[in-house]
Amino acid sequence: MKRTLGLLFAATIATAAPGFAMAGGENNIGSCGWGSKLFEGESGIFAQVLAVTTNGTSANQTFGITSGTSGCTQDGTVSSTWKTAMFIDGNKEALAKAISAGQGETLDALAALIGIDEKHKADFSRVSQANFARIFPSTNVSAAEIRASLKEVVSADAGLAQYSAKI
Repeated sequence: MKRTLGLLFAATIATAAPGFAMAGGENNIGSCGWGSKLFEGESGIFAQVLAVTTNGTSANQTFGITSGTSGCTQDGTVSSTWKTAMFIDGNKEALAKAISAGQGETLDALAALIGIDEKHKADFSRVSQANFARIFPSTNVSAAEIRASLKEVVSADAGLAQYSAKI
């Protein structure tokens, strides 16, 4: 009985794991699967969990990716922005100083982490500095808010918009 429960648990985790990475939201890989479609536009943990559960329990996202259905494509890129979020969280004050100055080691490190090409680095610094008040509206701003604002600012710039998905 214990072995059966263990196998059932392992099977559940194995089928649900892709759903955790691919359910609705900003970190959604491909924004596809029935869960992502059923809960499209919804936000919050409840909608995320329902989307993950829907995708994970029926393996419809796996089918969608392999068959090109349910809003899935076969040419998607797996990506994650957790490194950027962790960097901002750990370097918030230094990043604020660097962005306000329009230069600095922390701003260079963030640009490298995002993957900003050397030819766009000066534009990234300039755009970030020009939008400092938007990125850091207060001293109590959270790392998540900084990341979201930075992403909006980069998305709005035609030359830098290509990097916004990596923020």
